[in-house]
Amino acid sequence: MTVQRPAFVLVPGAWHLPSTWDLLRGELDALDYASRAVKLPTTGPDPRGGLREDAEAIRAAIEAIGGPVVVVAHSYAGIPATEGAAGLPDVRRLVYLAAYVPDVDESMYTLHGAPAPDSAEGLFPIGSDPRAQLYADVPEPVADLAVSRLVDQLHQPFADRVTRAAWHTVPSAYIVTEQDASLPVELQEQMASRAKTTYRIPTSHSPFLSRPAELAALLDEIAKG
Repeated sequence: MTVQRPAFVLVPGAWHLPSTWDLLRGELDALDYASRAVKLPTTGPDPRGGLREDAEAIRAAIEAIGGPVVVVAHSYAGIPATEGAAGLPDVRRLVYLAAYVPDVDESMYTLHGAPAPDSAEGLFPIGSDPRAQLYADVPEPVADLAVSRLVDQLHQPFADRVTRAAWHTVPSAYIVTEQDASLPVELQEQMASRAKTTYRIPTSHSPFLSRPAELAALLDEIAKG
């Protein structure tokens, strides 16, 4: 009996559109993996909603595959992926790529040990130097394009709390980005303890842009268990 090859559902982090995965998707295609990149409602032109809407978008993308899936969540996306992937039998693996790993009743704020904001209305500003923060080791033309594609990000999903945590039941892996200037490596290591396996890649926050072939090979290894 042939085991069906999983497809990858790729979820971008805050301020990023699905196109951020294009280089990685090309590498996954070369390895004979189908993939789908998710557009999060709280990110982009005319953003709307909060954590629940983002989780539902991820859930819909998983269900649209109609077969086994490996979910890869980057950065903020770890939060809605944790919520959205819960209870879906086709999710075979959940991969946190330099991502947040919340438990039930946790938010991005609680994971940073910070108090909830008085208000989460409006947009959350990106840092003053996204090139250094997100793409330090990315080739200059690729980084320039990535910066030009950054979009608005609503604040609300950063404060919303998770109600279900898929990593309790779905085999999960964490990929630590060892030269990350955005999500502190120490915090990544702490959150990685919630995953079943931990991997490391010597990159900044965006290995899908700096080392897409190496990341695809690692995801292939994870997908094969």
